[in-house]
Amino acid sequence: MKLTVVGGGSTYTPELVDGFARLRDTLPVEELVLVDPAEDRLELVGGLARRIFAKQGHGGRIVTTSDLDAGIDGADAVLLQLRVGGQAARQQDETWPLECGCIGQETTGAGGLAKALRTVPVVLDIAERVRRSNPRAWIIDFTNPVGIVTRALLQAGHRAVGLCNVAIGFQRKFAALLGAAPTDVHLAHVGLNHLTWETGVRLGGPEGENVLPKLLAEHGEAIADDVRLPRPLLDRLGVVPSYYLRYYYAHDEVVRELRTKPSRAAEVAAMERELLAMYGDPALDEKPALLAKRGGAFYSEAAVDLAAALLGGGGSPYQVVNTLNRGTLPFLPDDAVIEVQAAVGPAGPVPLPVPGLDPLFSGLIANVTAYEDLALEAALRGGRDRVFRALLAHPLIGQYAYADALTDQLIAHNREHLAWA
Repeated sequence: MKLTVVGGGSTYTPELVDGFARLRDTLPVEELVLVDPAEDRLELVGGLARRIFAKQGHGGRIVTTSDLDAGIDGADAVLLQLRVGGQAARQQDETWPLECGCIGQETTGAGGLAKALRTVPVVLDIAERVRRSNPRAWIIDFTNPVGIVTRALLQAGHRAVGLCNVAIGFQRKFAALLGAAPTDVHLAHVGLNHLTWETGVRLGGPEGENVLPKLLAEHGEAIADDVRLPRPLLDRLGVVPSYYLRYYYAHDEVVRELRTKPSRAAEVAAMERELLAMYGDPALDEKPALLAKRGGAFYSEAAVDLAAALLGGGGSPYQVVNTLNRGTLPFLPDDAVIEVQAAVGPAGPVPLPVPGLDPLFSGLIANVTAYEDLALEAALRGGRDRVFRALLAHPLIGQYAYADALTDQLIAHNREHLAWA
């Protein structure tokens, strides 16, 4: 089995490699190819990756290359974890929206749109090359904004599934609180990427006992702290929102916070410099503890589980993924991409039925889906007016004066990545 990671020079990669090494019985990788144009980073990451495999007794071969076509040739699955523009672009995404009093964040709002516009054309080019190399290969997208990128891939007819680590993070935390095995915790997870709620937590599978009320009653404070929302709000909602809902439920409070502290991009850039220095140490043969602060917790377990299920070698029967709606949420178009529990196998994911949603949740999902429609149109076709329409539709923006100003800022800061600008 050959797997290729595009963006293999990322500081995330040792987390992924550690998962491949530990979980080799679930996903027997014979060749792992790390592809990245940044050859200096790639060699540091690749060296550590080989040492991790060797220490854990994994017999697979690790190849590093800056040649995309060579790297994807014959791959059974291609994982995408790229960042067009690097941390410098992320720094911009997180700062210029604040000038208009809007959230500065790399996956939602104006910053998220900027990232989508930079990313979608690049990902589609990679996917076309994958299709020419091996039309049966699966593309697993971890590149943000996952929902929009996955929809672009599926709309173009690629065999693609989007993956996010929010759900597996909740699963592991809830399992610890319940004293249960993670595999026994089944989430009723619903929404769009980075716009989700846990409407139930069931033990033993989709039909098991719903212990979410027990979790909120006994551990509400800890859960509220984790998602950074007030405990009384969670009690009133009766669900657990992902921490990304804080941008919607506490918008002005978050904007004030973001204006008074260093950006997350600046923190991550500093962390990456330290991690890369560590990766260059020939004595290091395991992922360093600092990597846990980089983000992407449990990414490797989620990626292994999904790849194993898609390639027919195992994996959990039910997994939270980003895939086509196909009537699962009746208030959305069939070709919308949603993030829900699905039965996953070699034919791809099939969403599990979702009970009727409270309009408090379905209304916001419908609104953001409309924005994502417009965002994808802007990413595919370009043009100032399409960018403006997407920003005006976003519930975190919504005012024409803000949308106008943010459109100009977005184009100015991203011109080198926009072929039409």
